[in-house]
Amino acid sequence: MSTEANHPQDFLRKLYDAAVRRALPAHNTAAFLPPVPKGRTLVLGAGKAAGAMVHAVEALWPADAPLSGLVVTRYDHTPQRPAGLAQRIDIVEAAHPVPDAAGLQAAQRMLELTQDLTPDDLVLCLISGGGSALLTLPAEGLILQDKQRINQQLLGSGANIVEMNCVRKHLSRIKGGRLAAACAPAQVVTLMISDVPGDDPSVIASGPTVADPSTCADALAILERYRIELPTPVLKALNEGQLETPKPSAPVFATQQLHMIATPMQSLQAAAELAEQAGLPAYILSDEIEGESRDVGKVHAALARAIAQGKGPFQRPCVLLSGGETTVTVKPLPAGAAKGRGGRAGEFCMGLAEGLQGQSGVWALAADTDGIDGVQDNAGARVSPDTLQRAASLGMKLSSYQARHDAYGFFEPLGDLVFTGPTHTNVNDFRALLIT
Repeated sequence: MSTEANHPQDFLRKLYDAAVRRALPAHNTAAFLPPVPKGRTLVLGAGKAAGAMVHAVEALWPADAPLSGLVVTRYDHTPQRPAGLAQRIDIVEAAHPVPDAAGLQAAQRMLELTQDLTPDDLVLCLISGGGSALLTLPAEGLILQDKQRINQQLLGSGANIVEMNCVRKHLSRIKGGRLAAACAPAQVVTLMISDVPGDDPSVIASGPTVADPSTCADALAILERYRIELPTPVLKALNEGQLETPKPSAPVFATQQLHMIATPMQSLQAAAELAEQAGLPAYILSDEIEGESRDVGKVHAALARAIAQGKGPFQRPCVLLSGGETTVTVKPLPAGAAKGRGGRAGEFCMGLAEGLQGQSGVWALAADTDGIDGVQDNAGARVSPDTLQRAASLGMKLSSYQARHDAYGFFEPLGDLVFTGPTHTNVNDFRALLIT
């Protein structure tokens, strides 16, 4: 057995760090930069990795070539500027996952910057996960408070990322390809870091520069499914197709370029390579796992238990890796019940601990690759064979924490929260299980 398995949680953290490192813009940008154009280069962008992507572009772009622009990232997600690197692109910060006025102002400024572009100009768009909330510009008939309410309801509804971003695109004046349309007739090159299952560019950050195949009818069906109300004029506009997004057949997309510079699978592969270097076989289950976080945790637990007991498809010792974007459906709490704290990774870990039932020889770490699980300050959590035993010794009953989605409250007293701070990238969920 590998000596790495003697320190399981340290080893799992190394796998997480390897996954994040693979997705950092500084390592992935150079190969995808376009040539310097005849005219000027305008950089626009949004997402949790936007600040790091800007620093990479500023470092690589010729010092004597025109370069300006604006990107928006999450509060406290702008990395420290490298020593000696001149600032040429503005970085502003705004709220995520619920938009605020700063994001609204940034979106308005971006559209203003696209005026008077020519065919000789280049617009370099830097897009990463989180851009949907950060780049907010409500459709006619909506105000910021409407978008905030709709976002909050979508986040707690159990809707997946494709559904949420379909709605966001149709209720926006900048997402769903509309930013690309505003940039015409300039050349548009988009560099993306994927945080969605399947790496669909039209879903990442609600695809501000990507043609949108979804329709107003799709958005209406999602709003109805999750019982989310709209102001009557906006509902009417959706029904009549007035808020339709630019489609793939639109001429504006014919000459555009798009490059995926980092993906969830690449990060999982980086973690797998590190595990195998340590002498442990690594199996990537999928980078597209969706569903209720707690249920996904139970499925992972069933597989891990089978392997640990010599009944599974893989022999131990081994590492299981998975990614994707799970969801947490928040149910109404009983009157007077305290609201829980937590995110998808912590919710997964509670489901995993429940399913493992103290199975010996199984350790796990689940964390979001952006370093933030939901809206808390932790990236995720850890599970060990003695997790439930230690909780019981503190008088903690897992089911009561699950009932209020309080993963933070459950894992904090155990010392099993994972803290990383903002990582300045985002390829979504990372899960690693070590079975010895």
